[in-house]
Amino acid sequence: MADGYLTTHVLDTARGRPAEGVKIALYKVSDKSHRKIAETVTNADGRTDSPILPKAQFRTGTYELVFFAGDYLRATGQSGAEPLFLDQIPLRFGIADPDAHYHVPLLLSAYGYSTYRGS
Repeated sequence: MADGYLTTHVLDTARGRPAEGVKIALYKVSDKSHRKIAETVTNADGRTDSPILPKAQFRTGTYELVFFAGDYLRATGQSGAEPLFLDQIPLRFGIADPDAHYHVPLLLSAYGYSTYRGS
């Protein structure tokens, strides 16, 4: 049984605060499929209320988080002209250690983003 889990959060670097209300989808990716396994929305702290991939479902493999940044940027008046420079942001990553905590945050502004493996 795996003891690891996956968490994420979104920080709005342009406004200097957590990004509340960002929809996030998680996909399990393989050679033959790209299957959605979870969907959530960030809370007032820019985090999800629970791990996006809890211990009971945590497995090694390739995953993709899709952050619906465009909806958030429009809602906060930061979107600019259409089409948006950033709309849906996919982050594909691998989970190799079934017993680790993987934290994949997104630092977001209307014209750029960054990510890293956090703790």
